[in-house]
Amino acid sequence: MTQLPAAPPRPLALVTGASSGIGAAFARELAARGHDLALVARREDRLMALADELSAAHGVECRVIPADLSRPGAEQAVLEAARQGGRRVSVLVNAAGYSIPQSFADVPWAAQRDFLMTLVVSACGLAWGAVRDMVELGEGRIINVASLAGFSPGVAGHSLYPGAKSLSIKLSQALDAEYRARGVRVTATCPGFTQTEFAQANGTDEIMAETPRLLFLTPEQVVAATMRANDRGKVVVCPGWHSALAAGLMQYLPQGLVRWAIMKGSARYHLSPEEPA
Repeated sequence: MTQLPAAPPRPLALVTGASSGIGAAFARELAARGHDLALVARREDRLMALADELSAAHGVECRVIPADLSRPGAEQAVLEAARQGGRRVSVLVNAAGYSIPQSFADVPWAAQRDFLMTLVVSACGLAWGAVRDMVELGEGRIINVASLAGFSPGVAGHSLYPGAKSLSIKLSQALDAEYRARGVRVTATCPGFTQTEFAQANGTDEIMAETPRLLFLTPEQVVAATMRANDRGKVVVCPGWHSALAAGLMQYLPQGLVRWAIMKGSARYHLSPEEPA
């Protein structure tokens, strides 16, 4: 009796920040597209619940990798866990992130350092490792969740956030220039207001609640726009017409005018030291 060859393994997608919001929405979309998942976040209980949901709905394998990406070497440990069994990462979604709304020196340096480790160092380290897998596979996707703030000048509060998100955009452009010809599609997605736990985590949720709901997208809308852009090979996308308009204005209007407008509009999101973050 002739034995049929084993089916090739499903492609493996590694998603950080997968416990909620945009990261969880990317995990659901990739599972629906037939990808096995390596789910990364600090909250193991949420990852386990999501893994059970996706396995039941789509028959995919989900690896739960609890990790604090602010710790030195976290990215290497995550990659090793995702690659167990000889797997290779064919999709990377860097979605882990948060912000610190107080002034720079009002927050201990350890907290600022952890921010940089999570949003910059670990994200770059995961991309460095994953792109090597993708080159070996001959194809792959890297999606970096940046922000509309990546086009913004620095203003009071959230001191490191615009710079970190700008780096995410520039890194995506560089990786596209270096690896597009080798089958790797790279996209930086730059959403504006999104209905996630982001504001709750940094203590600005009551302030954010005053923002018109018309300006908000759901995580699913952000993911849908991003995946369409990545499918087409677009490197930078701003989901939602209002985000695309704002990004264009920030890039092409005089920077003095942009900084004045951003400072006025963002002042209410700058928390004083005694306010919780």
